[in-house]
Amino acid sequence: MSKIFISFLCFFTFSSIHAQINEIGVFLGGSNYIGDVGSTTYIAPNEPAFGILYKWNKSPRHAYRFSYTQSQISGNDHDSKESGRNNRGYSFVNNIKELSAGLEFNFFDFNLHEEKPKFTPYVYSGLSYFLYDDLYVTSGVTHKSNTKSTIAIPMTLGVKTNLLRDFVLGLEVGARYTFTDNLDGSNPSNSSLPKFGNINNNDWYVFSGATLTYTFGNKPCYCAD
Repeated sequence: MSKIFISFLCFFTFSSIHAQINEIGVFLGGSNYIGDVGSTTYIAPNEPAFGILYKWNKSPRHAYRFSYTQSQISGNDHDSKESGRNNRGYSFVNNIKELSAGLEFNFFDFNLHEEKPKFTPYVYSGLSYFLYDDLYVTSGVTHKSNTKSTIAIPMTLGVKTNLLRDFVLGLEVGARYTFTDNLDGSNPSNSSLPKFGNINNNDWYVFSGATLTYTFGNKPCYCAD
């Protein structure tokens, strides 16, 4: 175990010194869910969300991005404009803990070596792994059976700018297409429990908010490998 740790530390130190600019920071914002319970509005944050993130800037146009984000997601049929849902009156709360890794692409050059003001839209995608509560509904009441995990595909659109010399501020909206249809209790893993809604469509959740990152590390010229 100690050899693995030392090897990892040496690799991280070598990477930081020789190639890229690093960013580390926080995400603060809100979350909402899209599925078979509650509002059908795609972007409507109704629960707080927070996380941490790290970026390894490979060039002025792209960076490898890693993050951990957690939030509750919730839905209430009384918030829906659909009469069927509103009359049904189901509600739920679930807990999301997500690890994500992927590639962030800048539409314009965002060279952190330069101190002049910069601005660019960006997109991010990759793969997310998250924990959630396995729910089910009986007699109109939602219950939790256990904790499960699955993967999701993040699709994020944002804009960012450099605030001061070493800080970058971003605003983003990131939808996650999940590989489960039971964030809301509509399709429990126990087949003997009742199902409802459209069991052919998986659930989504969305993180909307701001990122603030601090840049550090050596700043060599970006060069082709």
